[in-house]
Amino acid sequence: MNYDLIIFDYDGVVADSEVLSSTILAEQLTALGMPTTLEEVLARYVGRRWRDNRADVEARHGRSCPDDFHVSFGQVCHAQAEQSLMPVKGLHDFLTVRPERRCIASSSNLEWLRLGLNRFGLSDVFERHLYSAAHHVQRGKPHPDVFLYAARDMGCDPSRVLVIEDSEAGVQAGVAAGMTVVGLLAGGHVRDGHGERLRAQGARHVAADYAAVAAFIDAA
Repeated sequence: MNYDLIIFDYDGVVADSEVLSSTILAEQLTALGMPTTLEEVLARYVGRRWRDNRADVEARHGRSCPDDFHVSFGQVCHAQAEQSLMPVKGLHDFLTVRPERRCIASSSNLEWLRLGLNRFGLSDVFERHLYSAAHHVQRGKPHPDVFLYAARDMGCDPSRVLVIEDSEAGVQAGVAAGMTVVGLLAGGHVRDGHGERLRAQGARHVAADYAAVAAFIDAA
């Protein structure tokens, strides 16, 4: 099958950012008296918006987060990303050879997406085709809204869209949108059993790297 559009998630798919942001989240929650480890963040919160994770965090710890927590969290993430954020290995080569149209649809805000794309020299590659569940839709992943919004804006039938995702919530969202979903295991946050969890959520294929994603597309 020839896909009309490839939708990339951002964190863990374009930017190898999951460990960076998850470490900061764990540290900041712990500093607030809500002891949280990196592994807990990776297991529970990756792929979802802060506004959707907040209720779970507060229920687990029996206390409220400051309303401006996401502001300070974002500031620290941006500061570290400006110094050390890297793209997911193999991304540049994949983008160079793939002819399909592409866009990004992420749970993260647009400022975060632009920071990484500018740092990686990829702003022109995705042009203005950046979609954020924090900006464009009411419901975040695992709801399909941001993927459906992106496909509609790009003028593509969801059945002819390939989604590349790294999180369970993202895979659920892509499947609910009626799109083909490939789970990518190329980010530094991937742990044992991650691929099996993505398959359990409906990923059509799980790829260890971008070369395997390309092989799946070409064989479809």
